[in-house]
Amino acid sequence: MSFKDVSSKGKVKSSAGDHAQRGILPAVLGASRPQRPFMYRSLRIRLFVSCLAVCCVASARAQPPQSLREAADRSHILIGTAVRPAQLSEPAYAATLAREFNMAEPEDALKWEVLRPDPQSFDFQQADQVVDFAIRHNMKVRGHTLVWHKQIPRWLADGSYTPPQLSKLLEAHIKTVVGRYRGKIFAWDVANEAFDEGKNAGKLRSTLWYDQPGIGFAGQGYVYLAQCFRWAREADPQALLFYNEAEAEEINPKSDAIYAMARAFKRDGVPIDGIGFQMHVNNLHANIASISDNIARFTALGLQVHITEMDVALSVDANGNATPEDLNRQAEIYRQIAAACVSHPGCTAIQTWGFTDKYSWIGSHSKHTQGAALPFDRAYHPKPAYEALRVAIAPSR
Repeated sequence: MSFKDVSSKGKVKSSAGDHAQRGILPAVLGASRPQRPFMYRSLRIRLFVSCLAVCCVASARAQPPQSLREAADRSHILIGTAVRPAQLSEPAYAATLAREFNMAEPEDALKWEVLRPDPQSFDFQQADQVVDFAIRHNMKVRGHTLVWHKQIPRWLADGSYTPPQLSKLLEAHIKTVVGRYRGKIFAWDVANEAFDEGKNAGKLRSTLWYDQPGIGFAGQGYVYLAQCFRWAREADPQALLFYNEAEAEEINPKSDAIYAMARAFKRDGVPIDGIGFQMHVNNLHANIASISDNIARFTALGLQVHITEMDVALSVDANGNATPEDLNRQAEIYRQIAAACVSHPGCTAIQTWGFTDKYSWIGSHSKHTQGAALPFDRAYHPKPAYEALRVAIAPSR
């Protein structure tokens, strides 16, 4: 944008009457080039600067976001991923993580088998690596997980603890771990996968923490979970406390049971702030309408919802490659689920379980019959799912 100064380039002459109407009287009425006062020139300069600033802002707003993180920041939503600390020394891994995500979660580093080498000790080295990386790159951190029946150390599984002993051990664990990261980890999955599936869907799972032997509340439903939430709140009153679950994304017996628990917790003053839906999608099938309705009913309780472990597994060949058709169908599922989340103000985070197919649990879990589940391929190139996810979370114009 440019402005022409006709007073200097066009040599426009004005009459005394013209000047009188404008409130500008030249020193010499016969002058061929009237001299405009400093105030008038200053006004033109300010007008030019203002117009230039408006144009720059409008141009910036018109530019589409260039990364997942930029799109999420503009939409005031969190886009996160599970992180493996051993890979942070790999330049492509670290650079992609920092560029694309504003939230990180240690994939395994905060689980019992990593943190607790023996009953008296804690090993925070791996977890600290993830937290320190996130802080350096202005990322939020989710903590996963304090209470889970899997990935527990052998000394605990074979320890033959009594309920009082186990209760004391769990309380100390929760308060030590949450307390260490107070002010650094903004949200915790306090408990993970406490409800069963299959023919027992909707019932509490029989576990070390519940009734084998449990921490003193065997047979009393989710009272033991309420106690864990209270311990976590005592350790960090500012952290958001989540219950995290698999296969509960849609409305079904398991999510019905979790809804009943969450409603009871809210009624009884148990400090719960949100529900995490893992969102591991298989067979390229997801009931989007049911997922959206499920998010709606939990947020209506005043809870936040996080999508915590999303991936969309595909059938792959011997080289780990999926067909172009399946990659496009995968992208549509990513888009629809992300759009369902952002359509509800209470759904505040979308997180994938890893971000590159180079490091995904799907291959080993499926004996390499499935894979290609994440937004980036093994060479860190964005896949159709990446673009679909980016567009879905970008702010609407």
